[in-house]
Amino acid sequence: MSMEYKLTAHNVDFFYGPNQSLFDVSLSFLENRVTALIGPSGCGKSTLLRCLNRMNDLIPHARATGEILLGSENINDPDTDVVSLRRRVGMVFQKPNPFPKSIFENVAYGLRVNGMKKSSEISARVEEALRRAAIFDELKDRLHTSALSLSGGQQQRLCIARALAVEPQVLLMDEPASALDPLATQKIEESVHELKSRLTIIIVTHNMQQAARLSDYTAFLYMGKLIEYDKTETIFTRPSLKQTEDYITGRFG
Repeated sequence: MSMEYKLTAHNVDFFYGPNQSLFDVSLSFLENRVTALIGPSGCGKSTLLRCLNRMNDLIPHARATGEILLGSENINDPDTDVVSLRRRVGMVFQKPNPFPKSIFENVAYGLRVNGMKKSSEISARVEEALRRAAIFDELKDRLHTSALSLSGGQQQRLCIARALAVEPQVLLMDEPASALDPLATQKIEESVHELKSRLTIIIVTHNMQQAARLSDYTAFLYMGKLIEYDKTETIFTRPSLKQTEDYITGRFG
């Protein structure tokens, strides 16, 4: 099977006001693979992730330069439909952020916003999204109870289902398990393994073991620069650069 790049960043610089936080980052993300972004706090991992669906647009005085291609379309073009972009490039945040609605309505929300009206169609898509997020069986008897009554791990898988309902091509995950206990973390990781057959997934993680377990490719960032990018196995067993090795073995960061 020939490998295709789903997202490609070319020479991306990013500024918060006068402060530059990404420097000339070029990186391609393979379709139907999980890519982990690793590096110490403040190295630009989450900033880069948020560039990939223009979430940084919401920050005053923030700006990105360079190209980010989704397929052949440069998402940094001024005339990009950002709402449509965020439907195609979904995002799951570090802290679960369910809406104060029922479990069902959390997942149905994006479908309704996108104009789906037929209730049988909405129900089928909600169920499918909850199944893909590996939480349908736990919640099927309480779909009309408040999402806020769920445990943290369940809320996070609900947020994954909400992102999946609109059938994105890419799923961005910003430390999705950092606030969760080991069992909930394991369930999130199992979901990620299942999902990559249909999605391109990019995950920011502080946890080296998680990056090694979950990802096919790993990018190491430091002080806003891409230091090394390769297959995860290569990065973790025989990195090209001593700086990468020092980070992975815990000598700094």
